[in-house]
Amino acid sequence: MQAKTIDEVIDFLNQIIEESKKEESPIGYFAALYCKVTQRIKEGIEQKEFENNERMEKLDVIFANRYLKAYTEYRNNEMLSDCWLVAFKASKRYWPIVLQHLLLGMNAHINLDLSVAAAQVAPGNEIEGLKNDFDKINEILASLVSGVEKDLSEIWPTLKYILKLTGKVDDFLVNFSMKLARNGAWKFATELASMDLDAQNTAIKERDVKITVIAKYVNNPGLIASSLFKIIRLGEKGSVSKKISDLTS
Repeated sequence: MQAKTIDEVIDFLNQIIEESKKEESPIGYFAALYCKVTQRIKEGIEQKEFENNERMEKLDVIFANRYLKAYTEYRNNEMLSDCWLVAFKASKRYWPIVLQHLLLGMNAHINLDLSVAAAQVAPGNEIEGLKNDFDKINEILASLVSGVEKDLSEIWPTLKYILKLTGKVDDFLVNFSMKLARNGAWKFATELASMDLDAQNTAIKERDVKITVIAKYVNNPGLIASSLFKIIRLGEKGSVSKKISDLTS
């Protein structure tokens, strides 16, 4: 399951979504969100929104293939990144809420995979020329946040009232994913771009350890947050497949 074009990426993601629906697997939550992001990036490439649209498709494919590879490795009981292993293993548990599944996927894919893909498509000094398009990806992710929040509100209706009361609509997902991507992920990408292959592999393993710590915190955020999440989980509406459909709508 490795794509050569952005259209193949979308086809593979839809395949994962359909498999997840049939199996009632929460893995499909992140795949649904990611498919939306990829479709939006495809539109951006077609409308020439990026400085280098050909390079952007290459980046998107390399980026997506890391997720597709991790998914395949997990399905085949093979070795994979620890941060992805934590994310996929959460699909076997009842208590993680939809938001936790999304955050676990974003944590692994943005904070590890995006950096690796960026360094691969723009090695050495070329990485600096990627900065504006790298930031553009984050702008696209941010533009989809309100839609994700609406989808989550359909799954857990009380959420929309909490967001309205707290006034944190813009920061609900942005703080965790997009700001980390702009800072830590870009910094790591520039570090990787200047390394040889052996040094890169060592650095990626070390980064995986750090990102896995975040994943474990998302999984077990402490007594108070975990108790709140259990209340949310009991209030989530519909089957897993229905929730996936809500996220793809």
